[in-house]
Amino acid sequence: MIEKSDIQRVKDLLTQNIGKQIRLSAKKGRKRVIMRHGIIKETYPSIFIVVLNSISEFATTERTVSFSYADLLTKSIEITVLDTKQVIQ
Repeated sequence: MIEKSDIQRVKDLLTQNIGKQIRLSAKKGRKRVIMRHGIIKETYPSIFIVVLNSISEFATTERTVSFSYADLLTKSIEITVLDTKQVIQ
């Protein structure tokens, strides 16, 4: 059971790392994991925003995605802060 204190703990960790480079691992189904690099842009009461870098060196587009804190707590996604190698979950 996810408790409010768990969500607040994850939100505080993400807020401390706003603007830092991260590696995002997202589970996309059976045995399929997608890994991207990006930056934590903002945190809100129920979601947080990540700006993902482009996949190709030829494309310069960025993609903005949002996730809920429950996504981290249920391990649908995993975030690693590249500066400190800290895993947020």
